[in-house]
Amino acid sequence: MAEIISVLNQKGGCGKTTTAVNLSTAIALLGKSVLVIDMDPQANATTAFGLEKNEENSIYRVLTGQQTLDEAIVATDISGLDMLPSHISLSGAEIELSKDIGFPFLLKESMDGILENYDYIILDVPPSLGILTINSLVAADSVIIPIQAEFYALEGMADLLDAMNLVDSRLNSPSPIKGILITMYDSRTRLGRDVYQNVKQYFGETEYIFKTTIPRNVKLAEAPSHGKPCIIYDEECIGTEAYQDLALELLAMNESEGEDEK
Repeated sequence: MAEIISVLNQKGGCGKTTTAVNLSTAIALLGKSVLVIDMDPQANATTAFGLEKNEENSIYRVLTGQQTLDEAIVATDISGLDMLPSHISLSGAEIELSKDIGFPFLLKESMDGILENYDYIILDVPPSLGILTINSLVAADSVIIPIQAEFYALEGMADLLDAMNLVDSRLNSPSPIKGILITMYDSRTRLGRDVYQNVKQYFGETEYIFKTTIPRNVKLAEAPSHGKPCIIYDEECIGTEAYQDLALELLAMNESEGEDEK
């Protein structure tokens, strides 16, 4: 059964979509079956896989009951990796969805019947704490939080954690933190090192901070304009190597957790 992971941070520009796209690709290239769901109305993850932004197959139609999730899924050029695209129409969905008394569970319920088809389902969540993010948290088994190595890295983090706790307590749907991922990191700068230490102090020893860090890399920024994940666009750049390492770390973590449960 698929593990559902939300990649989220209400701050924009932290590498959230880059992480969702390249981590999912790296996992697929390791032989796992992966579905990426683009929950962001900007549809950047959709573009990054070279897919058209059209409403015909979209998470918008799924959440509004016009299409089943299975019907909306499209294949990518990457073996083992499927995609549920987004569309700008999703930006108005919060008003439509709020009329449904069970709106927090719409995404989770739509996944019935497909969980056996994948090893991982990766959700690219919008940079907000609205209805789409609530749906993503309710549906998820765990959360990856990318944090940019910059001065304001932890600004708003308390609000994000409060929202996660609220979903847990009021909707009885815990989404534990799978890991904190430091992005755009440069160990040569004092700022980068300071932010890394601040993140460790903020979360303490109770939450997992990935050993892998994602460096600043122009190839990571270039790849979406070519409709390809960076791992496909440039197989040897440092951005690709970092996301390959992250995928291996994540899979090793899950294997370790599985053995602990036995």
